[in-house]
Amino acid sequence: MREKIPIGKMAKLNNITIQTLHHYDKIGLLSPCYIDPETNYRFYSIKQCACLDFIKYLKNMGFTLQEVKEVFAEKDADSISKLLDEQFQLIDQKMNELAQVKKTLKVAAENYRTYMQIPKMGVVEREYLSERIIYCYDGKRDIYEDQLETYEYILRELRDLALIHQFPTSYFCNVGSITRMETIKQRKLTSTEIFMFVDTVCSDVKGIELLPAHEYVSIYCDHFSQEKEYAFKLIDYIVENQLEIAGDYICEVIVELPCRTQYERQMIMKLQIPVKRIN
Repeated sequence: MREKIPIGKMAKLNNITIQTLHHYDKIGLLSPCYIDPETNYRFYSIKQCACLDFIKYLKNMGFTLQEVKEVFAEKDADSISKLLDEQFQLIDQKMNELAQVKKTLKVAAENYRTYMQIPKMGVVEREYLSERIIYCYDGKRDIYEDQLETYEYILRELRDLALIHQFPTSYFCNVGSITRMETIKQRKLTSTEIFMFVDTVCSDVKGIELLPAHEYVSIYCDHFSQEKEYAFKLIDYIVENQLEIAGDYICEVIVELPCRTQYERQMIMKLQIPVKRIN
């Protein structure tokens, strides 16, 4: 070896820390080429910079140090190529997951902006809503009978089924309940079904439904105990304005506020009923 490079100089040459070189030695990734038996000083060869460059190269592609060791352990290009392909697929998966998180953040930001712009709770509005897709689950228990306790249990079941169907966990942040048209027309608010909004139609998954684009009457509600009163207020508005219920009643959770002093969810809900004019 023409030149023994001290550990400090080796770190400086490669823009890394001395602690990093110690760590690489500890995990068996890169060891000094010479250790002085008397002083225990560590020395490297300039040729070992190639190894450090390759470590940086792999780390920039998302490899962990353990995965870098696995690459170093392979002796042929075919094996290394296979590991690189696996890493490519992993990064592709992570990008898809991040894309879902980005969508969730976008929806959450829009919902919070909507919340900040609500002039007053309990005011009926008419609006046109675009087509939406939901994954609906029937928990077989009326959430309005035992109120939030039942709702929480059924939410757990919905979440577990969503994981089985490999839905992104970000979907679970945009949920609601549904009362079928035949029931709400009888001025009854009962529901055993909850749902979460999804992005695409999965034809092989039972429970996927389309909420068609339609005109809705809607009202905002900030407590579960007020929902029945406000839902009936929507029905009264429909009757008074010579409209007709044209679909299922939807209770959509717009935002959830931090629970600081209470144990139950602090939800802002948007109650919606599709309508049409009486012929």
